[in-house]
Amino acid sequence: MAQSRVPLPPGVREPFTVYVNGVRQELGRDYRVSEGRLVFEKELVKEARLGFWRWFLGAWGIGTYGRNDQVDVAWDVDGQPRVAHALDIEPSAPKTGP
Repeated sequence: MAQSRVPLPPGVREPFTVYVNGVRQELGRDYRVSEGRLVFEKELVKEARLGFWRWFLGAWGIGTYGRNDQVDVAWDVDGQPRVAHALDIEPSAPKTGP
């Protein structure tokens, strides 16, 4: 089973809330925090930039949709809400250990 890692942006402080594709995630069940990264026990995929042919087909109204997971983090700084949207997803790594 693959893991996905998402680096936390600078300035994020606990408590924070994590969303994947707009769905709230639960610490310990859906993800954990390790070395400044969110670690998910599932594969998350960020769609690469559109190549010429996908762009060309889309311009003609022919859909060519790929998977594009989005991870967002919300937190407060001095009572002011902050949101980091569509964070980078590091390539999946094989799960090691038990």
